[in-house]
Amino acid sequence: MRYYISDLHFFHENLNQRLDCRGFESADAMNEYILERWNRKVGDGDEVVILGDVSAGNAEQTNDILRRLKGHLMLIEGNHDHFLRHRKFDRSLFEWVKNYEELRDNKRKVVLCHYPVFCYNGQYRVDDEGRPRSYMLYGHVHNSQDEILVNDFIRQTAATRVKSRYVDKPEPIPCNMINCFCMFSDYTPLTLDEWIEVDAERRRNMTLLENKC
Repeated sequence: MRYYISDLHFFHENLNQRLDCRGFESADAMNEYILERWNRKVGDGDEVVILGDVSAGNAEQTNDILRRLKGHLMLIEGNHDHFLRHRKFDRSLFEWVKNYEELRDNKRKVVLCHYPVFCYNGQYRVDDEGRPRSYMLYGHVHNSQDEILVNDFIRQTAATRVKSRYVDKPEPIPCNMINCFCMFSDYTPLTLDEWIEVDAERRRNMTLLENKC
């Protein structure tokens, strides 16, 4: 099984009071909660792609926390992953570390980057039944004003009809960008299909709130 998650920010104390307002009493309490949620879901043989900003700790702290996580870990590097540059960090704890990657997941292309990619490879592609064949998974923006802007782009793109070589007549542009921010999944790594469900539910709730305003 392959899972995805982003912006764990182990050891990042300030996120409990600022930006995310995660609400844990300390970074240690946050770390332990994330570890428990992760290891409850992930098995030793599973793969987990972390979409950046895994740890704000130093090299040795990050080594220790990664050794406690189940599964085979892969990292899309984020802007806060400074531990990677330290000589004491054990890079063998990751199967690979990249800035960008494209993988196959149950016959679908998955475009992976820490930062949202608005015009991603394969964005227009659908199968014979009109289902998307490509997804763009990202992090970085948490649940901030930047995520609001990304959501605006997604709505505008999905409402735009174009004629591409994959369809016979103008159709709405598929725009399957999913923010794998850890707080959206209660700090639990999820499969692509699970993230699709979480994202759809989140967007339904956003629409309901907008309609009430």
